[in-house]
Amino acid sequence: MKLVFASDCIKYPLTGIGRYALELATQLETNAEIKTLHYLNGRHLVEHLPVPNENGAVEPRVRSVLRKNPIITSAYRYIYPWLKSRAINQATDAVFHSPNYFLPPNVDHAIATFHDLSIFTWPECHPADRIKFMRKEMLLSLKRADRLLTISEFSRQEIANYFNYPLDKIDTTPLASSGQFYPRSESETAELMQRVGLKHGKYCLYTGTIEPRKNIVTLLDAYEKLPISIRDHYPLVLCGYAGWGSEEIHLRFKRGEHEGWIKYLGYVASQDLPLLFAGANTFLFPSLYEGFGLPVLESMSSGVPVVCSNAASLPEVVGDCALMCEPMDVDGFSHAIQRAIEDNVWRRRAMDLGISQSKKFSWARCAEETVSAYKKL
Repeated sequence: MKLVFASDCIKYPLTGIGRYALELATQLETNAEIKTLHYLNGRHLVEHLPVPNENGAVEPRVRSVLRKNPIITSAYRYIYPWLKSRAINQATDAVFHSPNYFLPPNVDHAIATFHDLSIFTWPECHPADRIKFMRKEMLLSLKRADRLLTISEFSRQEIANYFNYPLDKIDTTPLASSGQFYPRSESETAELMQRVGLKHGKYCLYTGTIEPRKNIVTLLDAYEKLPISIRDHYPLVLCGYAGWGSEEIHLRFKRGEHEGWIKYLGYVASQDLPLLFAGANTFLFPSLYEGFGLPVLESMSSGVPVVCSNAASLPEVVGDCALMCEPMDVDGFSHAIQRAIEDNVWRRRAMDLGISQSKKFSWARCAEETVSAYKKL
């Protein structure tokens, strides 16, 4: 089998889709079924997997300026996919996989990963220009794809029902946490704890993009309802890239930091993230909607109890390991967080069950099921 794998999303800051693409590509490089593997990086085929540079700028300044010009943006969005197609078609008889929704025109044996449908089902969680662009491109990808991949059975059913798309042409390839996420002792996290001003086991953690879909306002409201003694001893630590619509949330971060119960770390480097997970007392994830919910799996792999919403795919991922609430239930989240901190019997059970549940997922399995989908083409 020949494969061309799109690698544009493997870049700084490495978001959930970028991490998925990086982990999957790493597995595919050693898969015996694949004879040749090229990466579509921009409009060029390259032989080596791009490495995200965490020291680089989020976006080059020139590109940022050009992006604001509607004429240039429209011309770019029309021409660029055709340049990609031209590059892909240099690899004759190859399967082309886009891990990030978008497929260029006139490519044979094309398969795309649709992670979720929030751009259609939760439009209030996205800016208008993103909705307009992504809806158009995703509908084109549906027409161009020979098959689709998605990352949970929830998303598979939702895609089929929403678009009336044949269910037997969608394959589920669940995500996994990397081998870096596992329980660690206080001595193993000591250097990071000292560097960021935290204590092992003495904070609750949220990780993810700071944006409306993650329902962080509900988390902040719930945390403020906790007794001051809990907030003093277990501050809420949040980390993640500042996304769209997060200005008011960041103002609340500043107020909470001034009051002493919030610590916002911004984007955390990939080598520090597993240590930050392992040092947490409890992981909190109130998201309104997830195609999978990789952070909750990373938390369970790290031996850290989870409190999360019961929305979308999350019950599928956590099984019976977590305390779950309706996404907008502020009181429910507040009570669950307090129990997760104070109920040591539940905590021990949640840790054991979480580690067992996390072992059901692996990147090797994700790659095997992905290659099985390629073979169906």
